[in-house]
Amino acid sequence: MSKEVIKVDNVGMRFNLMEKKVDNLKEFFIKFIKNEIRYQEFWALRNISFKVNKGDRLGILGLNGAGKSTLLKIIAGVLKASEGEINVKGKIVPLLELGAGFDAQYTGAENIYLYGAVLGYPKEFINERFNEIVEFSELGDFINVPVKNYSSGMKARLGFSIATIMEPEILILDEVLSVGDAKFRKKSEKRILDMFDKGITVLFVSHSVEQIRRICSRAIILDKGCLVADGPVEEICNLYEEKYIEEKVVKKPKKKKKKKKKAAAGTELIQEPDKTAIQETTKEAEGGADTESSGISETDKTDAQ
Repeated sequence: MSKEVIKVDNVGMRFNLMEKKVDNLKEFFIKFIKNEIRYQEFWALRNISFKVNKGDRLGILGLNGAGKSTLLKIIAGVLKASEGEINVKGKIVPLLELGAGFDAQYTGAENIYLYGAVLGYPKEFINERFNEIVEFSELGDFINVPVKNYSSGMKARLGFSIATIMEPEILILDEVLSVGDAKFRKKSEKRILDMFDKGITVLFVSHSVEQIRRICSRAIILDKGCLVADGPVEEICNLYEEKYIEEKVVKKPKKKKKKKKKAAAGTELIQEPDKTAIQETTKEAEGGADTESSGISETDKTDAQ
């Protein structure tokens, strides 16, 4: 029987959304004293329960706003659940927001030590693996450039290289296999798969059903903060595609195009003239001719006299 490493028991996460915006601390205290602060409760997660055994690779599927990232943050200890309990056994390395701990004024090399300290790596360990981190990130000479000059892809690559240098017991991945260009994505996915071979437990969030199929052995579906399905990866992925992806595909009615008359080869299409315009032009011409003829006749009469 496999050893249980993660147990999520009836977990819920509530956020208080203020009904009116408070711009500064002074205004907040005034409203607080007058008891004028009103909150609206929003449950990002509600009644979530499941277990993960050692060596399981659990994929988490759901549309935007379903609560996937919130669930991972609670398991990683970044957020505290409003209700329920979570028991985790083993060292966790969460890859949630790559590069979130970087200081923009520091160089890439300095941020390796800073970000490593945030993840709990000893300085001696970073010294041993420094060259390996730089090589995997493919930053080269840019490692000595301040991070404020990095692109978002460069930051993500450096963050991924630091975070995956240690082999954890539980690995949490939140859309991190989509960082960088196609070459680096392939390389990062290979590193993750190599870690899987060593029997680590994985929680993986992705919008790519194919990635979930390729990486995970089991999957769950979250919908509006609730757990709606849990089972083998192929079965859950098929259910997700049928229930959520196909519903989003809306067939738009095709507009009917007016058919133009085709002319025979060697001939030109001549647009029919407007009959009303022709009649008006004719009347104007006749009126002008009458005026001209009447003018000539009056002149002739004057000359004759």
